[in-house]
Amino acid sequence: MSVTTKDIARICNVSRTTVNRAFTNTGRISKETKELILKTARELDYKPDLLASSVKKGKSSYIGVVVFDIKNQYFAQMLNAIEQEAEGRGYHVSISLHEKNPEKEREMLQRMDGYRVEGIILSPVSKSREFSDFLKKLKAPVVIVGNRIASDIPYVGIDEKSAAIEAVSSIAAHGYKKIIFVCPPLVDEESENIYSHLQRRDGFCEAVEKYKIDGDIIAEWDYLDKINSLADELTPDTAFFCSGDIYALEIMKSLRMKHKKSGVDYGIMGFDNIDFLDYVVPRLSTIDNSIEAVASKAVDVLLSRIAGGVVEKETIIPYNIVEGDTLGLLLSER
Repeated sequence: MSVTTKDIARICNVSRTTVNRAFTNTGRISKETKELILKTARELDYKPDLLASSVKKGKSSYIGVVVFDIKNQYFAQMLNAIEQEAEGRGYHVSISLHEKNPEKEREMLQRMDGYRVEGIILSPVSKSREFSDFLKKLKAPVVIVGNRIASDIPYVGIDEKSAAIEAVSSIAAHGYKKIIFVCPPLVDEESENIYSHLQRRDGFCEAVEKYKIDGDIIAEWDYLDKINSLADELTPDTAFFCSGDIYALEIMKSLRMKHKKSGVDYGIMGFDNIDFLDYVVPRLSTIDNSIEAVASKAVDVLLSRIAGGVVEKETIIPYNIVEGDTLGLLLSER
């Protein structure tokens, strides 16, 4: 038979209200009494009935997070940051992966709402007006990260377009005359929400025109085949700007097999500043899109919504240029 709060109250010679105060860290309770209750609970292997508690209180102390996947280091870092911030605020996190499947995305959201999570952080793949209306009808408030849905659903992110413009400016400042923007997700523009990548593309296009640079775009999932076909034609004044660090790393690996060295035979810059870059030589130049700060702020905005507060519909977090070694020295200094 499982242990109950009534059993713990009897053993500790306190009321059940006092036991609940010790577990929830609320109300007036002495440090000694709290420690006694928690020690007794551990010794008896007490496991609270969270579902029953959530039904009784009308709240679960859980927030849901729905993202693409965890194969992408960007989302792995984001989930870790969300969990740390939520835990520090007294909340647990339930994670689901929609894997770019709109039907699965909707199913995950409905399931979380049915389980009475108090709020949801979503990085969406869907983008229709109908999907936006669906989100607004959920009982749990939603905060968007990554791909924006609608102007009236709170969004937390960076200024993707400005970041791309600044990236091109940085590449141009190194003396590169041609920049190739590599963004495979652009091929899925009609079927998926790729707001972030579209913003980066728009920033790239605006910047190459502004700085009078020869620009090109590779928008296909077999981008390595395209780049390998260009390997023999690469000149030291050509650089790649990738809409994701993983694409840049794959290009560096592929061109290395053709004896092309980044920062010497060509330049390359990524986007995201994933943790893994700290272990890659040469260190990739990239855009730090403040993953941890975005995640932390998303939790903050969501908890404000849960508490019934008024929040900004758009929260923009600062980004940073990370100067690595893959853009090499200024060409004029070589």
